Amino acid sequence: MKSLCVFCGSSAGRESGFIAAARDLGRLMAERDITLVFGGGSIGIMGALADAVLAAKGRAIGVIPQMLWDKEVGHRGLTSMLVVETMHDRKARMAELSDAFAVLPGGLGTLEEFFEIWTWAQLGIHAKPFGVLNVDGFYDPLLNAVDSMAAHGFIRPEHRRMVQVANQPQALLDKLDTYVPAPAIVKWAGTLKA
Repeated sequence: MKSLCVFCGSSAGRESGFIAAARDLGRLMAERDITLVFGGGSIGIMGALADAVLAAKGRAIGVIPQMLWDKEVGHRGLTSMLVVETMHDRKARMAELSDAFAVLPGGLGTLEEFFEIWTWAQLGIHAKPFGVLNVDGFYDPLLNAVDSMAAHGFIRPEHRRMVQVANQPQALLDKLDTYVPAPAIVKWAGTLKA
């Protein structure tokens, strides 16, 4: 794994553990020579992650839509900043640049990015590893909801197992590094009849 796309909040959240986990992840990425690919923001968890990568002499590539760059929320000290037209362009470019994906605490945008990457994996659009850094159990309710969807037959077990979950940055990087994608499933929809 040479590059990792990280989806996370442009807010810091209310728990100091979120920023601390982002900083730990950034430092570990630099130590492992993994380039950060992210949304390009300078604030919140996003900014803390990028700052930690850069402080540890790592590489950080931001991808930001013009509208956010114009609002001056873009990080000005990155290895590289790509300014694109739309949010859709941003996600596509981030996916192209990345060998794997990780999710840290965040809000609606973070969830949207995470579920799109997961859906792409389910559909066979990519076979890249992706995972959740479940800081202080932040994603427990979401993962419980996903487990309920699987229990009710809306998510196949092999698709549920695609997402790697860890509570510590080092454990998540290890899981992403050793991830082996499941064989492609020709029929991915459920087989229950009405």
